[in-house]
Parts: sequence; C-alpha cells; structure tokens
Amino acid sequence: MQDHGFPGLEDVRIGVVGLGYVGLPLAVAFGRAYDTVGFDIDTSRIQALRDGAGDRNREVESDELSSSARLALTASLEDLRDCNVYVVTVPTPINEHKHPDFTPLILASQSIGGVLKRGNVVVYESTVYPGATEEICVPELERTSGLRFNIDFFVGYSPERINPGDLQRRLADIPKVTSGSTPATADFVDALYRSIIRAGTHKASSLRVAEAAKVIENTQRDANIALINEFALIFHRLGIDTGEVLEAAGTKWNFLPFRPGLVGGHCIGVDPYYLIQKAQSAGYYPDILLACRRINDGMGAHIASEVIKLMIQRGIAVAGARILLLGITFKENCPDLRNTRVIDLAREFGEYGALVDIHDPWADRAQAAHEYGVELLADAPQAGAYDAIVVAVAHDEFRAMGIDGLRRLANGRAVVYDIKGIFPKDAVDARL
Repeated sequence: MQDHGFPGLEDVRIGVVGLGYVGLPLAVAFGRAYDTVGFDIDTSRIQALRDGAGDRNREVESDELSSSARLALTASLEDLRDCNVYVVTVPTPINEHKHPDFTPLILASQSIGGVLKRGNVVVYESTVYPGATEEICVPELERTSGLRFNIDFFVGYSPERINPGDLQRRLADIPKVTSGSTPATADFVDALYRSIIRAGTHKASSLRVAEAAKVIENTQRDANIALINEFALIFHRLGIDTGEVLEAAGTKWNFLPFRPGLVGGHCIGVDPYYLIQKAQSAGYYPDILLACRRINDGMGAHIASEVIKLMIQRGIAVAGARILLLGITFKENCPDLRNTRVIDLAREFGEYGALVDIHDPWADRAQAAHEYGVELLADAPQAGAYDAIVVAVAHDEFRAMGIDGLRRLANGRAVVYDIKGIFPKDAVDARL
C-alpha cells in the first residue's frame, strides 16, 4: 500500500456499480487491465450478459465483453466486498416536477457503504450539480460504513462522457476529466483513468470543478439547440426555410453547426435542471437556462400543431386519422428511449383523436410499453395506410428508405413532415 492507504495500480480491484450505457463500457475497459467486478441490481441484465446474449444497449459487442478477461459480472453486493476502488455510474434522473432525483445515487452510496473499508476510494461518474458528491453521497458513505471521509476513505469524481450510439468516439477516445477529495486522491484517480483512456486525462483542481464542468457540457448544448429552435420558430412565421438559412450561415468558419429538433435523452434534456436547482438555492434565478428548457420542451407541441394544420388544409379529418411516427428513441442509430421527446408528439396527436403508429427498428418494444405505455409496430408499417407521416428520428434505416419508399406508406393526400431534415426540402411537405 502507498501513502494514504491507496493501493498501487498493480493491486487495484475495481467494482463498477451500475452497468448501463456508462457502466458496462467502463467495466469492460477496466476489466482488460484490472480485476474488475461489474455490479447491477438488474439480475436479468447480468444473466443475459453472462449468457452471451450481448449488450441490449448496443454499446459493447460480444467479442469486446469476452476480451475483458478480468471482468466478473454480478447482481450480488457481497461480490464487491474484496474491491478497493468503487466506480458509481448510476443515472441521475429528474422527477415529474423536473427536480433532481438523487435516489439512485443515494442507494448506490448506501450499498457501497456496506462493503467499504479503510483506504478505499469511491469515484462517482454520475452527472450532478457542483457540490452534490460531498453534500449527497459522502454522508451516505459515512453513515452506512462508520468510516470517516478523507481519513478512512476517499472520493473522486470523473464525469462520464459516453455518447450513446457513437461508434467513432468510444470511451478510450474521449479525454477524461478527473478529480479527488485530496491532492493525493486526485493523483491516484487520474493515474487510474489515464491507464485506460488513450485520449488522456484532465485533472481538475477539485470535485466541484469537475462536477461543474460536466453539467455545463450538456447545458451548453441545450442552450445552443434552444437558440436554433427559436430561430426555426421565427423563420417559420416569416416563411423562410430554416435548413436553407443554416446551410448559408454555415459557410462561415465559426458558425456552430447545431440543428433544430426535439431535445430528449438522459443528458441534454435532464442535466440543466441540476444546475438550475443549485443556482436557485444559491439565490440566483437562471433566466437563460429556464428559457432554453421551456423552448426545447415545447417543440413537440409546436410540431404536432403544424402537422395538424397541414392535415386540415388538405381536408383530412384529424379525429380517426392514421399518423405514423418514424422513430421513438431520443437520437439516431441508438436504442436509448430515456426521456425521448417523440412521446410528446404521440400524446399530442392522441389528444386530437388521431390513431398513432410508431415504428422504430432500434427500440425495444417491451421497454417502450413499460416506460411510455405505447405499443410499437411489430412489423413494417402498412403501405398506403397513413394520412400523415412524421420523420422523428434520423435512423439510417429511414434514410435508406428514400423519399419514394416513405411515400409508399402514405395515402394519396398524406402530409409528410421531416423533423430531422434527412430528405430534400421539395420532397416533403414541411420540415423543422
């Protein structure tokens, strides 16, 4: 053991708590270099991974999983007891009031506290507001373990940067921010991650700086997309095509290439609320952040309204009309359904009395039914059946259909609305 009781890297035994989009790739990477235990409370997921069924999130290939020779998968907390470094990768959602929900983090901290020992290090990757690790997580570790923070155990924070569905920028290819609760802890955490991240690391001066860096990454994107969405709302009223405007503006080298659209997912549509709450608790009202959230959360209702107007203009009775939504995941070429805003469209159309079908070759039908109460089409959409078609997600499968294939699904006077702009302007009836 080195100073402060930290293990040398050659003696590290890592427990990764939470094997979702973030945790499984991380566990696989650590498992190539260190004795690693991947823990998840979902016993069916553990069994499926053990049986070689593959990663349902499509982030880790079966051969990658099998190549992680030092990785063991478990749903038993007891199997974490021999670890000396714990990495927490559980989600940080919001509740129905759009307030941060720390329940997964609290439960994970309590579980680790039950097996925590002197000299251990707990690293958090979950997105939170600045200060949350020390305010929310550390007290749970102390209470359940009976150990003292920065005396008996130590804490790091290294925010996750997984981009679901991105096969080009993988875990090891993205620079990793690291930090620790003491200078020695920061050095240890940085060395640990640097050993598996070929893109390198950036050691922040404190946990709070690292937490703040993560939460503004996604909040900045939320703000940029909200600005483009507001441009789209303005240009629509002016009778100007937003796609053409962005193409023209994009000829300048420093124009940022954001596009209008639905803003969902577990990051961009959620993380700003963590910073919003912390700002308000500090006595600051974050006007811009709240305005951006309001704009982006309202885009589903706006798009549904425009589709309904086009249908009425063509004499299509909305009540009883058949509307096809192409895609329900929150982004293209990814099975992730978390916080998808496509569901806003389905609900808006349903309130008008329309009959909505949803087709998505990437989404899990059982998960969609469980999370949102919708039944995805089991087979390909019926040709010539629809009064309106909305391209909601830019899956490669939808691009491959081509506009002719898309039109074959519609009846003679149907409306085709392209949210993602994957088809030419003159090939569809409207686009965002």
